[in-house]
Amino acid sequence: MGYLSCQTPSHADIPALVALDQSALGGLWSAGAYSREINSPNSRLLMLVHRPNATGGDATDLSIASMADPQADRDKGSEPGELKKTASVTESDEREADAVNEPEAAPTLLGLGCYWAILDEAHITILAVDPRYQRRGLGQWLLVNLLFDACNYQRAAPDDHIVLTRATLEVRPSNSRALALYENFGFETLGRRRRYYADGEDALILWQNSLKMPEFRDRLGQRYRAARHRLKRQGWQIENEKIAGNRT
Repeated sequence: MGYLSCQTPSHADIPALVALDQSALGGLWSAGAYSREINSPNSRLLMLVHRPNATGGDATDLSIASMADPQADRDKGSEPGELKKTASVTESDEREADAVNEPEAAPTLLGLGCYWAILDEAHITILAVDPRYQRRGLGQWLLVNLLFDACNYQRAAPDDHIVLTRATLEVRPSNSRALALYENFGFETLGRRRRYYADGEDALILWQNSLKMPEFRDRLGQRYRAARHRLKRQGWQIENEKIAGNRT
């Protein structure tokens, strides 16, 4: 099915982020909002990207919106007529030439996760997967990577020693699939916000207070392995499993 990588977005990725937001969340954040999130030292963004082919380097350095056209790169420095066929070219050579000149398929944004670092709290604000790719374990993969990032959170300032010890989020009571996912990671319902959503539905306030506990890290490691196994059984290959922090 291709290769999956969790990576941090750049400003070039904002149109893709907004498009995913529209399809999965109904337009929660605007392009300006995503720009502010990318710039904010208190915000962590991770996007889940699918590539048909493996990358040759670190996937965290590649933007889904700014990757160069491989054909354009190959054309640089080519002399006119360099790839023209001659009478001596065989059918096999023609097929190989066609394969060389075929542009690689563009990477696709499949999911997005975000949390805010507030005091000792990781406030998860977004966890979204393209509706066409839901129920495949991609949301679980995003969540486990977000929580790993929160467990290892460190700001860029060397004298800033903030440590995140707990995580929280809001979720609709009617969203049974999301509730089951979060409860599987040890989140508990500890409150309710009345008429929180635009349609008047309440929000449940979920908390996980064990980010720095060895038991939670053990559980997170188990969830990580289970999610990776599920994805690999579907044919996905995992790239850059070590997640880098969102430094812009």
